[in-house]
Amino acid sequence: MKYFIITIDTEGDNLWQYHSGDNVTTENSLYIPRFQELCEQFDFKPVWLTNYEMACDQRYVEYIRPKAERGLCEIGIHIHAWNNPPYYPLVNTLGGNPFLIEYPIDIMREKFRKTYELITSNFGSQPISHRAGRWVMNDSYFSLLKDFNIKIDCSYTPYISWEKTPGATVIGPNYSFVDRNAHFIGNLLEVPVTIRKFHLSKRGSWKHKLKTLFISDKVWLRPSSSSLSEMMRLCERVAKEPKTDYIEFMIHSSELMPYGSPYFKSPISIEQLYSTLIALFEYISSLGYQGATLQDYYNTKSSL
Repeated sequence: MKYFIITIDTEGDNLWQYHSGDNVTTENSLYIPRFQELCEQFDFKPVWLTNYEMACDQRYVEYIRPKAERGLCEIGIHIHAWNNPPYYPLVNTLGGNPFLIEYPIDIMREKFRKTYELITSNFGSQPISHRAGRWVMNDSYFSLLKDFNIKIDCSYTPYISWEKTPGATVIGPNYSFVDRNAHFIGNLLEVPVTIRKFHLSKRGSWKHKLKTLFISDKVWLRPSSSSLSEMMRLCERVAKEPKTDYIEFMIHSSELMPYGSPYFKSPISIEQLYSTLIALFEYISSLGYQGATLQDYYNTKSSL
């Protein structure tokens, strides 16, 4: 059996433009039903990796909670340290929004606990799946997940380095050489996002064509980063890998709303996105993938 996992970083509007002290809005909660219902049409079950401000949004809670209770989706946890209480000042030498790992361990724990307990209260169940804000993990963070009985993480991005992404005082990690398939880290199942290297020399300028003869492009199962044809080619390739039994798609909830991200800036671009999603989902179905939440997928692994 091969599984299709859909993950959504469920967070405030256009956080790419966030600066310290900005008001964070959650108007994208109004656009979540369309995506959820598209997934249901294909018998796919999205994982809504939910951060603090979205767990506070009653429109989102009232819509998604019954869906989760019926097994049509999963609610996971997603932490953006900079606007997740408790608030704790950091000296900012690099100019980026802080990663959770930059805070003292007791503050890390309290920030995580606040969102964890809010999700548990508002959705009626404890989350067991997680993705780090801005993808940044370390050993202390993995230990924290274990303390909260988190079973699945999906923060790893194979082939991708975040070393040019600044926090307040440190840069992001380098995931260039992590295992690209699901694997256990202790008792926690790491389920990396689906990314592969391709030679895409037909695209771009002649300089880019020459470069890609020697250096591979990285193709994500992510519509803001890859075209429909690239994502279909990626799925086709992964489907043939004998040791890989899943593909993992990712998007941000704010990308489902016009003007909610740098990528889809108009109503027309959202319609184009949905045309891409429909074609992609049809293709993935034709490859024989079965929709699964992260918890579903974990259950197949932990029973082995």
